[in-house]
Amino acid sequence: MIVDCAIYRDGHRTEGPEDFSDALSEARGAGGFVWVGLHEPTEEEFDLVTQEFALHPLAVEDALKAHQRPKLEVYEDSLFMVLKPVGYEPDSDTVSTGEVMVFLGDAFVVTVRHGEGAPLKAVRRRLEQEPELLGKGPTSVLYAIADAAVDHYLDVATELQADLEGLEAEVFSPEDGGSRHTASRIYNFKRQILEFRRATGPLALPLTRLAGNGPFGATVPFVNDKARPFFRDVHDHLTRVNESVEGLDRLVSDILSAHLAQMSVRQNDDMRKISAWAAMAAIPTMIAGIYGMNFDHMPELHWVWSYPALIAVMAVLEVLVFRLFKRRGWL
Repeated sequence: MIVDCAIYRDGHRTEGPEDFSDALSEARGAGGFVWVGLHEPTEEEFDLVTQEFALHPLAVEDALKAHQRPKLEVYEDSLFMVLKPVGYEPDSDTVSTGEVMVFLGDAFVVTVRHGEGAPLKAVRRRLEQEPELLGKGPTSVLYAIADAAVDHYLDVATELQADLEGLEAEVFSPEDGGSRHTASRIYNFKRQILEFRRATGPLALPLTRLAGNGPFGATVPFVNDKARPFFRDVHDHLTRVNESVEGLDRLVSDILSAHLAQMSVRQNDDMRKISAWAAMAAIPTMIAGIYGMNFDHMPELHWVWSYPALIAVMAVLEVLVFRLFKRRGWL
């Protein structure tokens, strides 16, 4: 359950006591903070953390159940934030999301991670190599996690853009533009962009509050005022991501419309060809049908050259109709 636990003083890591209560008391006495990292804890496993750090039961319930939207909630003794890191698999055009819950207090940080993606070890190592940033307290951890998640959003948006350009070329390819496989891939791509948007869109308001740009920015506790410019930078990056996502969604819709239009045009072409061949087949069928009525008084029944003459007339009419349809682009 516990991935990592350490006390940080003046931007440097120190190993503290295993008991959370003792570690928290030691961190407060030294002007530092405790960072506890958890991965998919059960309710029984999380009870000790809840009691020692006095976490709000509603936030604990959200952290245990997961499947939350990105949000920021303020409680009496802590700050609770949910982020949804995103991963992308180009081979299958699949966007996967995890969840990271952050509890932030005066001298502690508790991170709860759900899903296999977005491990926080890299974030922790990065912070431990920047003692000046880590020395700003628990706020630095929240900033580093948000910054890492949003930076990866940019990478995923770039990968999606590259794959979408390939999909666009496939749609307008004369060989594959009307295939059913292409249509299903476009629809799947649109669903993945929707999944991406669910992770990035709702995060804008929490970052606005943390950056102090909105009307509620000044009311967010446990956030170092000196860290607000850092959150503004993260918010700017997120704005770029959301603009990219909007552009990708519009482009996918346009590609889908173009694909459907191409399929409609191809179906019309096929119907014109079928109609043209049916019209050509109707001419000899009509003539042969008339002479198959077995009436006594029909023109040229007893003429020796009537059969080859009739065949010649059919051939001439077929050639004329074929040239007419060919000139009009039906064949």
